[in-house]
Amino acid sequence: MDIWINWISLVAIFMMALISPGPDFVIAVRNSVLYSRKIGLLTALGFALGVCVHLAYTLVGLALLISKSIILFQVIKYAGAAYLIYIGIKALRSQGFEKPDGDEGAISQAGMSSLSAIYSGFLTNVLNPKATLFFLAIFSQFIGVDTAFNVQLLYAATLVVMTGLWFSVVALILTNPKIKAIFLKFAKWIDKICGILLIGLATKIIFSKAST
Repeated sequence: MDIWINWISLVAIFMMALISPGPDFVIAVRNSVLYSRKIGLLTALGFALGVCVHLAYTLVGLALLISKSIILFQVIKYAGAAYLIYIGIKALRSQGFEKPDGDEGAISQAGMSSLSAIYSGFLTNVLNPKATLFFLAIFSQFIGVDTAFNVQLLYAATLVVMTGLWFSVVALILTNPKIKAIFLKFAKWIDKICGILLIGLATKIIFSKAST
């Protein structure tokens, strides 16, 4: 019974973490609106693959190592901030987008291929200190040396599926033809706003305390 109580608690906590604004959400919105439904869904897949990395180091015990090493955590923190600043600057320098030639097209005017979509989602999640902190502080509390392997897999698979489903829903909603048509009219400004948000998030990460 404790297994399922913990599972429900983990689902509730992780859902709140997913829906709260952060780098993943900004990238999900940007890729879905400015490219295509396919790109948005592949970005969601990238986020899910990123979660697999966090789960891997948590399950093998590296979470303890990172939590005890200020230097290692700072490296992850600043690498994530640098990546957010990089894509934020790229977004700010954007001159706008032409409407993609349907969702079937693998590449938009800006050159977002299927692989690039997965890669952008993956990198954003892996280098997101918010995600790292969640798995260090929260997920590691639900597993231990005495937790059965099949239970660990259940918890891990749940979080991966939740991530993929949530951001797939975001992509499906934002690529609804009527909704997307409205957003595309303001494509240039959406890119600018996303750029500002990403750089703002990076700045917050840089100046946040290691313990937060």
